[in-house]
Amino acid sequence: MATDGLTAREGPRRATSVSVLLGRGLVYLAIYGGAVLVVFPFAWMLSTSLKAETDVFSRNLNLIPWHPVWSNYAEAWEIAPFGRYFLNTVLVACSVTLVSLFLNSLAAYAFARLRFIGRELLFMLLLATMMIPFQVTMIPTFLILKQFGWLDSYLGLTVPGFASAFGIFMMRQFMLSVPEDLLDAARIDGCTEYRIYRQIMLPLCKPALATLAVFTFMGAWNDFMLPLIVVKSGEMRTLTLAVAALSSGLYVMSFPLMMAAATFIIAPVIAVFLLAQRYFTRSIVLGGLK
Repeated sequence: MATDGLTAREGPRRATSVSVLLGRGLVYLAIYGGAVLVVFPFAWMLSTSLKAETDVFSRNLNLIPWHPVWSNYAEAWEIAPFGRYFLNTVLVACSVTLVSLFLNSLAAYAFARLRFIGRELLFMLLLATMMIPFQVTMIPTFLILKQFGWLDSYLGLTVPGFASAFGIFMMRQFMLSVPEDLLDAARIDGCTEYRIYRQIMLPLCKPALATLAVFTFMGAWNDFMLPLIVVKSGEMRTLTLAVAALSSGLYVMSFPLMMAAATFIIAPVIAVFLLAQRYFTRSIVLGGLK
C-alpha cells in the first residue's frame, strides 16, 4: 500500500518536471531563434563584403566565401573620402554624446530633486514631445538652423541632439531611486545643489549614464535625416550619407563595396556597446530591482 501511494505521488511529479523541461526548452529555442534572426543580417552583410561582384548573385548561398576578397575594404575606403566622413561622424557622435550626458543629467536632477513652481506640468509637456515624430519638426528645425547660419556646419549637426526628452526622462527615473536622506545629509554639511549633483548624484548614476551614452552615441552615429537636411557640401558628409551615395551610384554601384562601407559604420557602434556592456547590464538589473 505504501509503495502504491509513493508511486501515485511520483507520477504527477514526473509529469511536472517533464512539463518544466519542455517549457524551458521552448523558451531557449525561442531565444536562440531570435538571436539567429538578429545576427543573420549582420553575418550576411559581412559575407557579402568579402565576395566578388560575380559571387553576390550566385545561386549558391554561401555564407562563408571560399575566396575572401579583402581588397573590397581598401577599395571602399579609397573610392570616396571615407577618412573625412569617418572623422566627421566621430566628431559629431562624440560631441553629441558628451554634451547630452551633461545637459540631460542636469535637467533630470532638477526635475527629480528640486522643487519649483510648475515642475510637474513642465515635465509632462517635455514627455509629450516624445510623441512628436521627427518628420513633423524637420522643416522647423531646418528653418531655425538656416536662420542661425548653421547649415552645412558642425553646429547644425550637433546642437539639435544636445538634449532629448528621452534622456531627461531616463535619468530622472534613475535619480528618483537615490535615497533623499543621502542628499539631505550633504545639504546639512553645506553642499550646494551643483556640488551634490556633481559629487554624489553622478557617481551613483554611472550605470544609467553609460546606458544613455550607448543610446545617444548609436543614435548620433546612425542618424541619417538630420545630416540629410543640414549637409550641402561633400566635405561635411557623415558615414550614413556616404553609404547612401554609394547605393545611389554616385561613386560606384557595387554591393560588396556597399557592404564593406556599412561595416565601417557598424564596427564602432559594436565596440562602444561592448565597452559599456557591464554598466548597461547593471542599469537593467538596478531598474528591475527598483
